[in-house]
Amino acid sequence: MQKNVESNSAEEILKQVVSAMQEKKGKRITSLDLREIQDSVTNYFVICHASSTIQVDAIYDYVIECVQKNCGIKPFHKEGYENSEWILIDYFDIVVHIFLEEKRNFYNLENLWADAVQEEYTSDE
Repeated sequence: MQKNVESNSAEEILKQVVSAMQEKKGKRITSLDLREIQDSVTNYFVICHASSTIQVDAIYDYVIECVQKNCGIKPFHKEGYENSEWILIDYFDIVVHIFLEEKRNFYNLENLWADAVQEEYTSDE
């Protein structure tokens, strides 16, 4: 029963992260479902990119604000805010990656985790 509660929590966090990214015009928003991959580090990766460090920072700030406000959860760990080229936000079950476009293309997490089920989200324009 506890597993189901955690799963629902992860789904709600995922929803809030994607919504915040859409609101701040994150590009190519993608989630990778890692639950079926043995020894994966989390349940989901959520990835997007932006064309400037200012926009990367804005997406980061808004993701944290929305998840805290709507789910009552603060990140377990955050890193990358200093240079804003690749910011990681760790919520245990969900790990958020916000990239500058060229960094996303270089690291290509979607290809690295190609066995994961991928879902792309459209922009709310």
